[in-house]
Amino acid sequence: MKDSAVHTAKPPLWTKSFILLIIGNLFIFMSFQMLLPTLPPQAKAIGASDIEIGLVTTLFSIAAVVIRPLIGFLLESAKRKWLVITGAVGLLFLTLSYSLTSIVFLFLIVRLLHGFAWGWSTTANGTAAVELVPTKRLGEGMGYYGLSITIGMIIAPSFGILLFQHLGFQPLIIGSAIFGVISIIALSLVQYKTPKSVLEKSMHVKDFSFFRSLIDKHGAFPALITLLSAFGYGGIVTFIVIFGQERGIDQIFLYYLCNALAATAVRPISGRWFDRSGPWLLAIVCSFLTFIAFWVLSFTYSVGMLVLAGILFGAGFGSLLPVLQSWVLSKTPADRRGVANGMYYSALDGGIGISAVFLGFLSSYVDLGTIFQLSSICFFIVILLVLIDYLKEKKKTDKRENQQVHAKSFS
Repeated sequence: MKDSAVHTAKPPLWTKSFILLIIGNLFIFMSFQMLLPTLPPQAKAIGASDIEIGLVTTLFSIAAVVIRPLIGFLLESAKRKWLVITGAVGLLFLTLSYSLTSIVFLFLIVRLLHGFAWGWSTTANGTAAVELVPTKRLGEGMGYYGLSITIGMIIAPSFGILLFQHLGFQPLIIGSAIFGVISIIALSLVQYKTPKSVLEKSMHVKDFSFFRSLIDKHGAFPALITLLSAFGYGGIVTFIVIFGQERGIDQIFLYYLCNALAATAVRPISGRWFDRSGPWLLAIVCSFLTFIAFWVLSFTYSVGMLVLAGILFGAGFGSLLPVLQSWVLSKTPADRRGVANGMYYSALDGGIGISAVFLGFLSSYVDLGTIFQLSSICFFIVILLVLIDYLKEKKKTDKRENQQVHAKSFS
């Protein structure tokens, strides 16, 4: 009886290092995301044209995507700690640099470098996280890790807007930098676990291939789903504050608050679901909730409807992102997880970046309610693609099982 209990006991998840990594990553996302909606108006304030304001998002996204193959390559053979700390220090330095740039050209250069640091940091941190999580609890563990991302993405933008509007750009930068310092302290205390297969691997500069380090074919399908989902999410990032102003809803912060609370509440359930039953049905349910959330938001004229939309979006999209990251990582060999993480985050940043440009152009011709309805189409497509992939995998599994049964009958 005792042996059975030992055999079925879950490996520990909440280690000191895992908790510190989650805290460090949360403050990195808080520091970064509070700048996201405020840098375009700051660029305009120092004289940027409409095209240059567009470059604030575009240059950043390009830099983040370009650097990730390099950090993915380094993660195939390098210890984790120095990569994680380098990314966090780089983000802090570049955050402080914004306060010194009153010329548009220099502002855009800092934004480009910020993209490099962001791509480096998110890839290194995500890889370090998956190596601290027991394999049998991958979905649950990455779900909790993903919560630090979700909360940062949901709460920090509204906090940044509040500081920017009421106190100005310099206090905003100071607040962001304080979060950056906290993240460095937390991340420096983590005891990282670099896989043996990585430590035994010898990589040289001549071995570097941009496309090999950008894409891992094993996790390409869930990365594609991430790209589509991020494209849909870009509509929220770009327009939710303006939408609240147009509809006369002053309490737009309630959308972010309910979003975060719902995402937090369902995260333990979705993580265990992934570990027990796989990603397909979970991804479909999350995408369906997100689809409904967009439509509820598009018809929102009251605080009650705003709260409902926030809850649905938090339960849906707030769970979908860690599901997709866990899906990418679960299909990837251990020594390629750095590449897989880079691919996942490139899909996330790329989808949001492309969406900002496309939907920004479209918003000149249709109202924001329609923009949200059009964004929901991405999640309808996601549901169809995931369903098709599930049927393909089921067909392969059934064929494999039939072959095994057939082989046994002749043995």
